[in-house]
Amino acid sequence: MESGRAGTLRMDPEDLKRIEEAVGFIRANDTGTVLAELIPGLGAEDRATVAAHCRFTHAAVLVFPETLAELREDLRDLGLAVGETTASVVVRDRLSRRYGRPGGSLEVGILRAPVRAGDGRPCELEIFALVVPPGSGLEDIVRGERAENHEAHLAFAVGAPDGVVLAGLRSMLVDRGRMVVDGGGYNAHEDGTVLYFASTDDLADGGPVRPYRRLELHAQGRHTESLAAQHREPEQPGKQLLQLMTGAWVTQAIAVAAELGLADQLAAPAGVSTEQLADRTGADHGSLLRLLRYLAGLGVVTPYGDSYRLTEIGQLLRTDVEHSMHPLARLYGGSFYESFGQLIHAVRTGREAFEHLFGKNHFDHFAEHPELAELFDRAMASSAAMFGPVVEGVDFSGARVVVDVAGGNGELLSRILRASPHLRGVLLERSHVIAAARGTMAKAGLADRCRFVVGDFTSAVPEGGDVYLLSRVLHDWDDRQCLAILERCAEAMPAGAELLIVERLLPEDDSPSLAVAWDVHMMCNVGGRERTADHYRRLLAAAGFDLTTWSELPLDGALLRARKR
Repeated sequence: MESGRAGTLRMDPEDLKRIEEAVGFIRANDTGTVLAELIPGLGAEDRATVAAHCRFTHAAVLVFPETLAELREDLRDLGLAVGETTASVVVRDRLSRRYGRPGGSLEVGILRAPVRAGDGRPCELEIFALVVPPGSGLEDIVRGERAENHEAHLAFAVGAPDGVVLAGLRSMLVDRGRMVVDGGGYNAHEDGTVLYFASTDDLADGGPVRPYRRLELHAQGRHTESLAAQHREPEQPGKQLLQLMTGAWVTQAIAVAAELGLADQLAAPAGVSTEQLADRTGADHGSLLRLLRYLAGLGVVTPYGDSYRLTEIGQLLRTDVEHSMHPLARLYGGSFYESFGQLIHAVRTGREAFEHLFGKNHFDHFAEHPELAELFDRAMASSAAMFGPVVEGVDFSGARVVVDVAGGNGELLSRILRASPHLRGVLLERSHVIAAARGTMAKAGLADRCRFVVGDFTSAVPEGGDVYLLSRVLHDWDDRQCLAILERCAEAMPAGAELLIVERLLPEDDSPSLAVAWDVHMMCNVGGRERTADHYRRLLAAAGFDLTTWSELPLDGALLRARKR
């Protein structure tokens, strides 16, 4: 950048520095490198997807001249061919809200100068200018903006923008790029919609604020739906925290809906009014209406005439559907809910809160209360949706006997036996669970193909099997006990026999997964833990197994397959 009379420039040295750095950045970069710099959380394939729909068009800075005319002269002296000045509505309004100043008291203009990008394509330097005359009282804005770089950003123009493209780009940036929504608006002077996003990476590592951490998507025309979605995004941390802190209310609302049997009543073919619903469930009508409204906000029910009907989520609370989560809702709103209130005990001591509260671990406590034991067994069957791929994806043709260790009510084993008529099964369980397992097998017509063994798998496991199952068992125990269970299995299994393990796996990175929440549940209520695939690999190796492969199952489950050495 050339300067004909740099010594006579009237702009502030800090403004000059930012303009020169922005020009240098544009000349050194292109669409791909800018995306990599601005959104390090976005993988190469995702960056290519974004780049296919938009192009790097400009870098923007905010400066503070005394007059726009003086700024234009200084820019020309720097060798920048600036065009006409236009008003900036979006940035003016953002500054107004940020510093509590009336929008009409702020004069913000936009000047643009062409600059070639690193790949030779035409690009621009976009300069936002807040006019700060002497004695204007705007010095607090100048200090704040220079310290935080709020308005500095890198912009991309969206080619052929429509609602689908903008929604897809927005989802890509937020969900995969870990950016946060940072406002937006419509500029009538340019007939353009701008959507802002901010990177959180520099905030997370506690380092200095980067020169550019904001991204602007510019779409020609007015895109009302995209702007509405942009402003629906929670912007108040306090509101978000309140929503998180009231999660216990959600648990109880769903548990009460299950306890009252609302889903079964609302599923009636003839429909039911709220008055009838209150009468049939023994609830106060006014209070029930308030609960239904809350459940509607959670997406469990939806208003329908003078009553409500079930959503797809709400259907799972019916007692007459396959994989009903009705018992699970009651369990999580009952004993486990009570013990979760003692989570602080588990965090401070490393010991489960359930035993601290009830005096026994949950297995023994439920065994002493048959109604809870029956509810627990039915609740575990709620997650049977993850069993389908186990039956479909494992070749049992070379096996004769499948041993299900701590197989609960026998749901998984019964599915395997139905799919492979040549197999025989052995189910090992505690005495009070065997009755439920016998019922499952009898209902499926498989009682004559299954042997039931009452026992403790920490002491011994039935021998003679070709395939052994451990479905959602190992996560109930700490590493020492988990290894002991695997060693008992290894003692009973011949060399080459296969062990199938169904568990939720903790991700190796920070990817979202139900296993993360369940890990805290296991710590508090059960005394066990969820583990990564590599953690299980080490435990299996210590017990004499080789982990051969693992695959994903529904409900964030996983099937791990191991061979006895």
